[in-house]
Amino acid sequence: MTEVVEIWDPCVERLARLTGDRCKAKTAARKLQNLTDKIDESELTVEAEVFKAMSDPFRLAILKLLREGELCVCEIMTAFDKPQSSTSHHLSILKRAGLVKERKDGKWSRYRLSEGAVIEMMNLAGLMTGD
Repeated sequence: MTEVVEIWDPCVERLARLTGDRCKAKTAARKLQNLTDKIDESELTVEAEVFKAMSDPFRLAILKLLREGELCVCEIMTAFDKPQSSTSHHLSILKRAGLVKERKDGKWSRYRLSEGAVIEMMNLAGLMTGD
């Protein structure tokens, strides 16, 4: 037998005030409760980190550069005329967010996009902004 969960009364009351219909408010509150129960807080944190990493213009420029293939830090810093420390810092943020992968090649670190999904995300952002 399934247990009936009581809908949070303040939620129902608030929706009832807004909609003017207590029956609809109960249905809506039940639906909202089911939807919010499906949201995983730890997933939200991880997903937010991905978007934060992509939100910096320099990091986004690095991702666009890496669409063309693997590059070492020295090539990236030269392309954008940025210091090595700044470039490495931004690359570490991108790596921590799972957007790029690092490969050691002797004393050099080479970076590439982690998956094709990164390119898809950038393409979708371009479509949304009309670029």
